[in-house]
Amino acid sequence: MHFQLNDVTKKLPKHLHKFVINQPYEEYTPQNQAVWRYVMRINVDYLSKVAHNSYIEGLAKTGISTEEIPYMAGMNRILKDIGWAAVSVDGFIPPNAFMEFQAYNVLVIASDMRTINHIEYTPAPDIIHEAAGHAPIIANPEYAEYLRRFGEIGCKAISSAKDFEIYEAIRLLSILKENPNSSESEVEDAEEKVAHIQDNMGELSEMAQIRNLHWWTVEYGMIGTLKNPKIYGAGLLSSIGESAWCMKDEVVKRPYSIEAVDVNFDITKPQPQLFVTPNFAHLSLVLEEFANNMAIRKGGLIGIRKLINSKNLGTIELSTGLQVSGVFTNVIADENNKPIYFQTTGLTALSNRDKELIGHGVETHVDGFGSPVGKLKGINIPIENMSPRDLEAYQIYEGKRTSLEFEGGIKVVGDLITGTRDLRGKILLVSFENCTVTYGEKILFKPAWGIYDMAVGKDIVSAYADAADITSFEDKSEVSKTKTFKIQYSDKEKELYSLYEKVRNMRETNSVSEENITSIFNQLKKDFSSDWLLNLELYELALQHHFSIQEEIRSYLLVLQENESYKKLIENGLNLLKVEQSQI
Repeated sequence: MHFQLNDVTKKLPKHLHKFVINQPYEEYTPQNQAVWRYVMRINVDYLSKVAHNSYIEGLAKTGISTEEIPYMAGMNRILKDIGWAAVSVDGFIPPNAFMEFQAYNVLVIASDMRTINHIEYTPAPDIIHEAAGHAPIIANPEYAEYLRRFGEIGCKAISSAKDFEIYEAIRLLSILKENPNSSESEVEDAEEKVAHIQDNMGELSEMAQIRNLHWWTVEYGMIGTLKNPKIYGAGLLSSIGESAWCMKDEVVKRPYSIEAVDVNFDITKPQPQLFVTPNFAHLSLVLEEFANNMAIRKGGLIGIRKLINSKNLGTIELSTGLQVSGVFTNVIADENNKPIYFQTTGLTALSNRDKELIGHGVETHVDGFGSPVGKLKGINIPIENMSPRDLEAYQIYEGKRTSLEFEGGIKVVGDLITGTRDLRGKILLVSFENCTVTYGEKILFKPAWGIYDMAVGKDIVSAYADAADITSFEDKSEVSKTKTFKIQYSDKEKELYSLYEKVRNMRETNSVSEENITSIFNQLKKDFSSDWLLNLELYELALQHHFSIQEEIRSYLLVLQENESYKKLIENGLNLLKVEQSQI
């Protein structure tokens, strides 16, 4: 096991384990720690005024400090008290995997830390976004249940082939934008690829739609009234720039509704509009409204066609409770748009109540599985509702040459050898030897192909992504080959980080001296004249200890402030120190 299990994470299915990495805490530089501290202190001060009250309360409940990047192990010790856990991952993971983690009450936390150049906003997921954005809000029980339920529904959403393309394209773009060594041409090419795929997505899949709902709530949600909204979305909570931007009138505020499913987003830019929910309960109402229109609840012809278009592993469930999992490739429908026959290709497994039926795994159904759906022609009672006497009357019993004609026109003729029932005695499968299945002139199954297992069920009641029994199939999903970059630091950068470390040690050990502050300040001016953050930390210490050097440092910061790149950042830092001093 490459990560530590606890009461929550031990419930995770094994196919999710490959996405988990060990938190590379030793890779965080002293500057990374300073960036965390700056962002968190600014955020807590500002967000106490504009965020939902669950945020500030949640910071304390989840053990997230403003002073240092959190250790995952420490977070987990506290999160378990509210029934959640956290794991480290490498950047974006596939949406269905992300949702499944949520369904098991596990937060996935991108372990990378944004650079100082992206201190206000980063297009890539990082630990500020995940730990300081997502984690605090789940301390609210109503919101936590929404998040869990979202994951439960979302991981069953059917994807399209385009969804994986856009995931990989966005993942690459976010990595390139965060990498200081990326060239402009690399970023531009990646942006063009994302735009091209987005413009040619076609009809949005269920996964694309539910990803939109996730974005406009979990990531960029606001709560309250249109005139006085509060922030609860992690993307806003973790971004100094966006948390301020979103409150401006230029950002359109819309009432949150099911219409958000069709509103796409650009992950690399500030959002031009946001949705406002009146309360957390409303989020769950919209989620259930969307779920009611998903294939998992609708089934039918639309559901199975979604699976065919996805070209991925999926499951249909029949009215008997029989579940067929595989890659669906064909469906025959009648004039009323009701499915009358379905077909998978390749490895297929049959299950009931999410447990594989003995003898009906992928070893048995190597080449696919096909079956009629519906009632027998001229007989009102579906096969699944027939009593033993009914079955005998219609000559559906073992050892009998049986001919079945379904309302849709499918004919099954063969020697009935056995039936499979569920624990309640309901027929799930009927198996034939010497069997021929036809639809008009078209042969769907030949005797030479072996035993024919016919599913029993008058309707397809559900269709959803992945297998009914997750153990039925070998896990062939892969972790993205596009990895987040590991910055190689120059000797000059390492020298700067050593100064950050000295200042941090002084503050934490309460060993501050004017002599040391002056020495570091002079070295900064001489060798790192554009570094504003460490100068701000020096000013903070000088101010706290009433050192005379404070005025010189402040004057230098005001000179640095003339640079538009960090004018606002310095201003925010100075204002925060002013507030903190006034509270002493």
